[in-house]
Amino acid sequence: MDTPWKEAARVIKSRAGTEAPVAGIVLGSGLGTLAQDVQEAITIPFSDLPGFPISTVSGHAGSIMVGQLRGRRVVLLAGRSHYYERGDAAAMSVPVRTLAELGIGVMALSNAAGSTQRHMGPGSLMALSDHINFSGRDPLIGWPSDDRFVDMSNAYDPELLAILHRVAGAQGTKLNEGVYAWFSGPSFETPAEIRAITMLGASAVGMSTVPETILARHAGMRVAAVSVITNFAAGMQAEALSHDQTKRESAKAADSFKNLFAGFVEALD
Repeated sequence: MDTPWKEAARVIKSRAGTEAPVAGIVLGSGLGTLAQDVQEAITIPFSDLPGFPISTVSGHAGSIMVGQLRGRRVVLLAGRSHYYERGDAAAMSVPVRTLAELGIGVMALSNAAGSTQRHMGPGSLMALSDHINFSGRDPLIGWPSDDRFVDMSNAYDPELLAILHRVAGAQGTKLNEGVYAWFSGPSFETPAEIRAITMLGASAVGMSTVPETILARHAGMRVAAVSVITNFAAGMQAEALSHDQTKRESAKAADSFKNLFAGFVEALD
């Protein structure tokens, strides 16, 4: 019997063709507008794909899109499932392995995040250079072979990171760089937790991305990731943290984010 990701890949190929895309892109909260720039798009709901999780979070459409972005064939995951929805760190295992099954070698991840740095306020973009798995959860727990011991030394590929910076520079977009800390959620972090994680070296915090990075590296894909900063972290702003704020502020940075990711895809070999 085939695995769910082999079955899902077969469905995608039957509807969208067999040509291998240059990249898979996962869109974070409020960042789905990038899908509007994809041409010749074939959209498939997660519900049509074996093993794909249905997101319960507003701002996550829950569909896969195959098409052309700046003349390059890509697969977009409009929405993701998070650990906090069902307590499953491996919730994105099938979607990520499906992208690898399609022959994709580059995974571009995005998220909405809170900043721990005063110079990096809402509307800023931050390329991930590394991460801290503060949740202690791992999507490879229970994987039944020794290849689960994945080297994470270069979790975020240095060459892909350089491409992001080069594209941002050409576009006149300021692209910060820093370490992202994954908290399990769904409650936001406390001010004490933010003080602690800042001392550990985190520049931004959020509730996603790290599981997909681990899964992608396990599947042999190279990873690039960008955080759209939607707020200052707990204890750093007067406004109470909320998911509505996350969606509102991510929408304001949509154009710079879209241009960066489109330029990144165009620059891939």
